Amino acid sequence: MTLQWTAVAFFLYAEIAVNLILCIPFISAKRWRSVFNLRIWNWLSPYWNKCFFTMIMVLIVLFLDALREVQKYSGPQPMQDANVNPTVYDHVHMKLFRSQRNLYISGFSLFLWLIMRRVVTLLNQVAVTLETTAGLQAQMDSAVKASKQHQEDNLTLKQALLDEEKSMFAKNQQLKLEVEKLTHQVKAAEDAVHKSHAEVEAMKRQAKGLAHEYDRLLTEHHQLQNLQSAEDKKDQ
Repeated sequence: MTLQWTAVAFFLYAEIAVNLILCIPFISAKRWRSVFNLRIWNWLSPYWNKCFFTMIMVLIVLFLDALREVQKYSGPQPMQDANVNPTVYDHVHMKLFRSQRNLYISGFSLFLWLIMRRVVTLLNQVAVTLETTAGLQAQMDSAVKASKQHQEDNLTLKQALLDEEKSMFAKNQQLKLEVEKLTHQVKAAEDAVHKSHAEVEAMKRQAKGLAHEYDRLLTEHHQLQNLQSAEDKKDQ
């Protein structure tokens, strides 16, 4: 195996190891997010995209080169030469095997390189989603607690209003009774006033009649006195 394909093979093994580590179930997405937020990754982030696309281009070139080699050694001309010469046959099949191996190595390396980036992105998204969900859950719990508190306050207020209504109703009934009692008393007082007015009128009429009778008697008395005086004068 040449140096470049040895490097690609080691790169493939490293990708497999990294993907397996990323897929370990007992390491949570939050833990991976804390790892991805280390300072070294922040320092490497400006070069990450360049490195990623560079590796894609290199792997694509190697994949196309391996594909070309496979097509080269699986064509009809090498097979005809291999059928003629047994030594060439072994050489052609060895080259075909190596080109197919290199094709698989470069293809899987490219595939796992894309998968690894996607897995890292998904882990970050899952961690952000979990943090957002935790925040929303805390807000929802706070809202539920506040809602329960408001419901309890509303029930307390309704009970207080109901008690106040009952108290006001009782006071209104008592006031109605007092108003009715006062109405009866006012009516009785009005009747008494009317009766007093009637008695006063009767007494006025009686006093007026007595005054007329007194005047009449006084007039008769004067007349009698005058008559008596006249008679006394005649007797002298």
